[in-house]
Amino acid sequence: MATRGPHRERMGDMTDERHVRASKLLARTLRHRPAELGIELDEHGWAHVGPLIRSMAGEAEFSREILEHIVATDPKGRYEFDGQHERVRARQGHSVPVDVGLERLTPPATLYHGTARRSLDAIMREGLKPMCRLYVHLSPNYGTAVNVGSRHGTPVVLEVDAATLAAEGQGFYLSRNGVWLTGPIAPRYLRTAIAHPSGERGKL
Repeated sequence: MATRGPHRERMGDMTDERHVRASKLLARTLRHRPAELGIELDEHGWAHVGPLIRSMAGEAEFSREILEHIVATDPKGRYEFDGQHERVRARQGHSVPVDVGLERLTPPATLYHGTARRSLDAIMREGLKPMCRLYVHLSPNYGTAVNVGSRHGTPVVLEVDAATLAAEGQGFYLSRNGVWLTGPIAPRYLRTAIAHPSGERGKL
């Protein structure tokens, strides 16, 4: 039987709470609170790898190998390196003001937003807001939105009339990992559907 190499062995050991802690700290640092660890992001959200590793190693088990592993295996593709792997950044989800170079694009006619059932009434009164982020995040398909909503409780999917919003001048941007980004969305552009375990849609 084949044996695991040293890299696989160490990375296998990181699939526990230490990996989760390192991943959460990376997200917080690159998206929201770089100054807490003395990290400076440039205007496009890039952080130099060396100082980032040194700063994060003081808060959690962290190394270049762990950083490479998180970037390569993140299920949502949240992070990317530059061509030389000397800098790293989050692709979207920032609350600090950065410009990740997103190109304005024409969206599909309908996009989707997954949320928890308990949040629905407030959303239908006030619309979708970026909250602590720079943009509202939208999914390209219903199934992805169900998965997003399931992380917060009983999922509900909001169907977004992106075609009308775009026609009225609202900007839409597509991140490199397939998430659509836009500004606040008023309730009149939203329709709701219950997300059933079977994957079938049911209107509220």
